[in-house]
Amino acid sequence: MPVATPKQYAAMLDAAQQGSYAYPAVNVTSIVTINAALQAFAEKKSDGIIQVSSGGGQFASGLAVNDAAFGTIALAEYCHYAAEKYDVLIGLHTDHCQPGKVDSWIRPLLEATRARRAKGLNNLFQSHMLDASELPLNENLALSKSLLQECAELEIILEVEAGVVGGEEDGVDHGLEANEKLYTTPEDMLAVYETLNGIGRFLFAATFGNVHGHYKPGAVKLRPDILKKGQEAVIAKHGKKAEMDLVFHGGSGTPTEELRQTLDYGVVKMNIDTDTQYTFTRPIVDHVMKNYDGVLKIDGEIGNKKAYDPRSYLKKAEKSMCERMGVACDDLLSSGKSIFGKV
Repeated sequence: MPVATPKQYAAMLDAAQQGSYAYPAVNVTSIVTINAALQAFAEKKSDGIIQVSSGGGQFASGLAVNDAAFGTIALAEYCHYAAEKYDVLIGLHTDHCQPGKVDSWIRPLLEATRARRAKGLNNLFQSHMLDASELPLNENLALSKSLLQECAELEIILEVEAGVVGGEEDGVDHGLEANEKLYTTPEDMLAVYETLNGIGRFLFAATFGNVHGHYKPGAVKLRPDILKKGQEAVIAKHGKKAEMDLVFHGGSGTPTEELRQTLDYGVVKMNIDTDTQYTFTRPIVDHVMKNYDGVLKIDGEIGNKKAYDPRSYLKKAEKSMCERMGVACDDLLSSGKSIFGKV
């Protein structure tokens, strides 16, 4: 069962923490992007995480349906079906749920998992993300605590965020202003641990100047030492067992040495979306530009069906995205470390 069970997913995170590597967590929006991710993980012998945003689920549901939860469930069910063809473990995750979307998006997904468990099936998703960073920290943690209690009952891990990831993602733009919200403090990390510890397992997206999207050199000032200092503060007060599983958001375009520096500070998951969006789209544009008179019916001509058949360019897009995901596995040192068949 390559979509990880709750036990297997926990073992994946433990292995990454102990082995100082992280899983690429790739956002998908279609069967084609799911297939690209699955192939990449399998070729690299890396377990991995496939995730869906509310916008991705909305897109997948179709223009007429326009329902984030419906589309997200459809993508997840396909993952369960398709992953059976591959000998690696896959965790399914939802990305960036703001407080206003909890009832309309996350809770229907929790209900879908309850329905699956009642039939003796695996959880639909292994983890969800609550991004309540728009709220004051005390309100953020109160909501995080409540939702973690719901998730824990279903053996689901909750990812939470304190601080703000800069840039734009899925229609939410926090800009690049160098304010204190872009950097999580040790006090914030202590508050997160002390509020959530003992309720259920959680992932923590601490912020250290990271941003969504691509920006020119010098525009983004990463401070990975923030993760180190925060972990040290938590461990100093609560012991080594309190080391948190951290998530790196906005990693696209980050130099490899900076990515790997975060692995020593507890990062076990890094989101990747911007880079894969670009590598998916680039060969499509290339195909259209090189086959312009075949893709389009120009000056009364009939075009070339082989050129405008969507399969002709989507295959190229899938291959390109797969190759970029392989680079992510190598960068994050997860290649060759699958625990499939060991747990």
